[in-house]
Amino acid sequence: MLYYLFDYLQRCCDFPGAGVFQYISFRAAAAVITSLIISLIFGKKWIRFLNRKQVGETIRDLGLEGQKEKQGTPTMGGLIILAAILIPSLLFARLDNIYILLMLFTTIWLGVIGFMDDYIKVFRKNKSGLMGKYKIAGQIILGLVVGLTMYFSESVVIRENITAQKATDNEQAYQARFSKTDIKSTKTTIPFFKNNELDYAILIRWMGKGFEKYAYLVFIPVIILIITAVSNGANLTDGMDGLATGTSAIIGATLGILAWVSGNIIFADYLNIMYIPNTGELTIYVSAFVGACIGFLWYNSYPAQVFMGDTGSLSIGGIIAVFAIVIRKELLIPVLCGIFLVESLSVIMQVSYFKYTKRKLGYGKRIFKMAPLHHHYQILGYPEPKIVQRFLIVGIMLAVFTIITLKLR
Repeated sequence: MLYYLFDYLQRCCDFPGAGVFQYISFRAAAAVITSLIISLIFGKKWIRFLNRKQVGETIRDLGLEGQKEKQGTPTMGGLIILAAILIPSLLFARLDNIYILLMLFTTIWLGVIGFMDDYIKVFRKNKSGLMGKYKIAGQIILGLVVGLTMYFSESVVIRENITAQKATDNEQAYQARFSKTDIKSTKTTIPFFKNNELDYAILIRWMGKGFEKYAYLVFIPVIILIITAVSNGANLTDGMDGLATGTSAIIGATLGILAWVSGNIIFADYLNIMYIPNTGELTIYVSAFVGACIGFLWYNSYPAQVFMGDTGSLSIGGIIAVFAIVIRKELLIPVLCGIFLVESLSVIMQVSYFKYTKRKLGYGKRIFKMAPLHHHYQILGYPEPKIVQRFLIVGIMLAVFTIITLKLR
């Protein structure tokens, strides 16, 4: 909103300093600062409100160290994160940008689903919360909206990467590297390959002539799968103070770098990566996202004064997934979101092996002491803060590795 206000002031009145709002870097910095301020001020007030209303977390006794101390800690703190993302995005981002609109829809949609789950748990005293099938249905609907929008919207385009030609003028060189016209495409980026673009349509090449028209049959299901997997992975990771929040901030910062270089023709040319017009605007949104996570960490770090609940964990997972999809970097998710992946795999392996051994032996055996994985280390005797810090260190290593894949081929 402020973008349009200052754009108008510059055009009609030549208002001093109004032109600075044209720069993505300035608006991204403003979004971070605003997000942090909202998190810190609104967070404090919201925690006080939750304490007065006695909206506390009900903790199952799993025999973990420090678990009883968490009983009664306010939950539904995810609303702090949502407010700190939405308000700066609405203030500083261009609201005519299709990618910004998709991210705002994702934030609100999954925030509502997560809030319903927390509301049922806290106010209706139903520990099961929202039924799993309704959560999955909500994630599938989001995947359909994102997939259909990206496939059919004329605003979602890329520039074809063509063979570079020699030119004396730099701008001509960039135009030689990328086609001059925007095209619709279901291409994405493959890490570790020199010609690192994959068109999902190629997976249905067996259908014969005209198979490109049916690329959505692969494209949309893949998007649904990614959104569901990452959203639930973030939800499973949210089991220790500051773990999901810190991990998400690292992932968000990395995605911001990828969005910025993908939306900038000069850096896209230098890195020889896919150029996606208008994705640079996403830098403002992801800056607000990172600011919201760091601001929330102020209250969520050990010992936590508030938990994000499903309002936050489902949302941040879905946001990360959709963001990676719209900048065509979703195949980097297993690397960048390695913490989420390992946490999810630990649960899948634990449950599957337990059921298998129970069927074969008559009693269930476990691979880990407890799943998700962070609880396994907790039972082994590692203090919670140490586990979280080491997971975050691994997250930083994965983030750096993700960035260097742009040139590591």
